[in-house]
Amino acid sequence: MTEAKSRGVVHDAESEVRALRERYDRFARDEAPGRSDLYSEWAAGVAADEATAEILARIPATRRQPPLVFAITRLLGAPLEPYAEWSAWLARNAAAVVAESARRGLQTNEPLRCAALLPALSRIDGPIALVEIGASAGLCLQPDRYSYRYSGARNAALDPHDGVSSVVLECELRGELAGVMPLRMPEIVWRAGIDLDPLDATDEADRRFLTTLVWPGEEGRAQRITAALDIAAADPSLIVRGDATNPVVLQAILDRAPADATLVVTTPGVLPHIPRAGRDRLLATLTAAPVEWVTIDPPTLHEAWRPPIDLAGWEGFVLAHDGEPLAAVDPLGGFVEWRTAAVAPRG
Repeated sequence: MTEAKSRGVVHDAESEVRALRERYDRFARDEAPGRSDLYSEWAAGVAADEATAEILARIPATRRQPPLVFAITRLLGAPLEPYAEWSAWLARNAAAVVAESARRGLQTNEPLRCAALLPALSRIDGPIALVEIGASAGLCLQPDRYSYRYSGARNAALDPHDGVSSVVLECELRGELAGVMPLRMPEIVWRAGIDLDPLDATDEADRRFLTTLVWPGEEGRAQRITAALDIAAADPSLIVRGDATNPVVLQAILDRAPADATLVVTTPGVLPHIPRAGRDRLLATLTAAPVEWVTIDPPTLHEAWRPPIDLAGWEGFVLAHDGEPLAAVDPLGGFVEWRTAAVAPRG
C-alpha cells in the first residue's frame, strides 16, 4: 500500500469514528431522553469514548444504530449497568457483537401501532385483504385480534368478536375532532407480509430478539410484544422474504390476495428505513396499484401528501390514507390527533 493510500485509509477510518460518535451524541441528546435513561447514558458514553467508538465503527454502517447495537449487546449478555461496566463488557466481547450486528436489522415490531392504524382502517369497507410492508414477525397484521382502549378527548373501547384480547392497546385521543374520528373493528379475511429479513413468531430466538429491542425503562412494552407474538404464532400469517421496492416482488404478493376482498397495503414506520431510490420506487408502485394505502410516516419524509401538510403545530408522525393526511400520531401508537372532518367509509 502506498503511503498516500495508507493516509487515505486512516483518514476514512477517523471519519467513520467521528461520524459514529456524533450519531451517538445526537441519540443521547435528542432521542433517548424520556424513553430510556440507561440508553441515554450509554450513548453519551460512546460519544465521549474513542476506544469504544472504534469498536462499534467495525460494524457495517447500516447496522450501527444505537438501539440496535445496544439491543444486540444485551442479547449477547451485556449487563444493564452503568456505562463503565457496559463498555468493559463490550471490549471483552467485541468480535461477537460486531458479527451479530452485521446480520441483524432494526425491527421495531410494535403492536401498539395498530391503535394508530385503526382509524384509517375504519374508513375502509371490508372484507379486507391486509398486506404489510416491513412486517417483521407480523404483529401489525393482527389489528382485528387486539382490544383497544382509547381515552383523552374521547373514550372508546373495542374488542374482537370473541371477547377481550390478551393484547389490550391503550391510546390517547387528542384534539377537537376526536369525536368524529371513525372507530370500528376491521373485517380481515386474509393477511400477508413482506420483509427483507422476516422473523418467526414461533421461533424462540426471534422472539427474544424482538423483546430485547425494547428499550430499558419502557414499562409494559416487552409484555405486550410477547402477548402479540403468541397471537401471531397461534395462526401464522403469510410472511415472505423479499424486497418490496421491487415492483415485481410486491405484485407477486398482491396477486395472492382474494379477489373479492378490498386490498389494503400498510407501511407503518418502515419507509424511513428504505433508501430514497427504493422508497420513491415503492411509492410510485403503491400510488398506481389498485390498493388502499395506509401509512405512518414522518411529515417531511416524502411529498406524497395530498393536500400538503402544514408543518406548523404538527406533532409526531402522519397517519395517511392514499396520501391524504388524517391524523398526527405517535410513531409507536401512543396518541392520535384526528385532523380531518371527512369520516365517510371508503370502499
